[in-house]
Parts: sequence; C-alpha cells; structure tokens
Amino acid sequence: MPQPAKAPRQKTTAGAPASAAGTRAAAQRLKMRRELAAAAMELFATKGYEATTVDEIAATAGVARRTFFRHFRSKEEAIFPDHDDTLVRAEAVLNAAPAHEQPLDTVCRGIKEVMRMYAASPAVSVERYRLTREVPTLREREIASVARYERLFTRYLLGHFDERDHHDGYDDPLLAEVAASAVVTAHNHVLRRWLRAGGEGDVEAQLDHAFAIVRDTFGGGIGMGGPGPSGEPSEAVRESAAPAPAAVRAPAVSVDGDDGVLVAVARTDAPLDEVMRTIERALKERRG
Repeated sequence: MPQPAKAPRQKTTAGAPASAAGTRAAAQRLKMRRELAAAAMELFATKGYEATTVDEIAATAGVARRTFFRHFRSKEEAIFPDHDDTLVRAEAVLNAAPAHEQPLDTVCRGIKEVMRMYAASPAVSVERYRLTREVPTLREREIASVARYERLFTRYLLGHFDERDHHDGYDDPLLAEVAASAVVTAHNHVLRRWLRAGGEGDVEAQLDHAFAIVRDTFGGGIGMGGPGPSGEPSEAVRESAAPAPAAVRAPAVSVDGDDGVLVAVARTDAPLDEVMRTIERALKERRG
C-alpha cells in the first residue's frame, strides 16, 4: 500500500534563534544601562554626587533597586554604561584584523571604537566629562576604564613577537608596550580637547592626525617581525625592508616646482591614512 508523501523538511540554522534572542537581550541590557546612567547624571547634576543615592537613581529610572544592582555595582559605575560593550567591539576589531595590516594600524582602528562611543552622544559626553572633573571617585573610575583599553592593546602588540626574547638589539616587546601607551595617550589627548570644546569639531580627523604622529614616532611596521636569536633581522623584517613590488608600492607623490602644485598619485586600494601621511610629508619638504 503506497505511503502518503511526506512534506519536505524545513531547513533550520542551528543556533539562529538563540543568537537572535541573545542579540535582543544585549540590546535591552544596554538600553537599561543607558537609562540608569541618564538618571544618575541628572541627579548628580541637580543634587550633587554625594547627596544622590542608588534608590533615587533607580526611582528616577522607574525601576527597582535590585534592577540597578543587576547592571551596576555602585553609583559611580553607573556613569560609564558603555565601556564594557565598547571594549568588546575594540577587541573584535583586533581579532578580525586582516593578515597584511600592520599591528599598530590595527590598534589605532580599535581605539576609534572608544572615540565613537563618546562622539555618538556629545552632550552626554561633555556633561560626564564635567562631572568626572568635579568628583574624584568618578575620575578614578574613568582612569580604571582607560587602563583596560591600554592592557588590551598592549597584549595585542605583544602577541606579534616573543615577549621572552630579550637578547641585545631586540627591543620590540618594549616598543610594543610604549606604542600601546602612546596610542591611548594620543586618543585621550584628542578626546579631552574635543570635550573642552563642547563636543564640537571633526574629532575623528583630529584623531587621525594624532595617530600619524604616533606612527611617525614608533614606525608603522611595529610587530611585523623582529630580529632572530642571532641578532639578524627576521625573514618578516627583511621582506618588509625589501623594495616593494610596483603593485603594492607606497603612493608616489611629486611636486610641480613651477607653480607649487602638489600632485599625489596612489593606487585605488591604498590606505587613505597612508596617502594622507605621504602628502603631509611632501608638503613639509616643499615648504621647509
């Protein structure tokens, strides 16, 4: 006796519903953290930091005290709701870096996630900056948050060479730590200047300029390979020092001496920051 035809089985993607649910939960969590932070900042501004209680923050946000403590451990922590998520995004930039990208450039891209966090809400960021200047406890919390980024970037740069290799002439591990600190310092300098200006101006362009200075100081090729145990340059270093093929050579720049016109020639896939650094150097040489 013939069997009835079975309906075709629907294909499902394992983990997809769970993934969607996780994304929604993360979004709801961040939304609540931001609402609590907004309530905290409002009360800090009107009542003062010391006079504000956790119960008042929760009540202003329309939630129970226990809800507050599900998201923050203390009232000073509530003023920085986005740092955990931003740290995750910065780490994701490092983890997804293309193999050909110079590690220092990757770190500069990673810390831009921090700047974008502040730039997304200029008014909130400016008010938070004012509060951290006035309340030492908040300032200490901010310093602790910055230290987490610096540790992340230092670990990333150190991961490109053997930290245990301390023979003469091999200073890359030291250079990695100093360069990571320099990137964070450059970011913080630009951020403070932007906040003092009321959150006005193209902060990302200012950041790119600061990073160009860091690259010129430490060398863009940091972490691409160091000398081997014999003290001779490693294969990666020798390759990076060799003349580049025409297809990947740095953008050529020439100056027309008759009328002072600067003509930049670059491949369409050349990194924009590299093109701008080349133009900047050419202009300095022309004027200098």
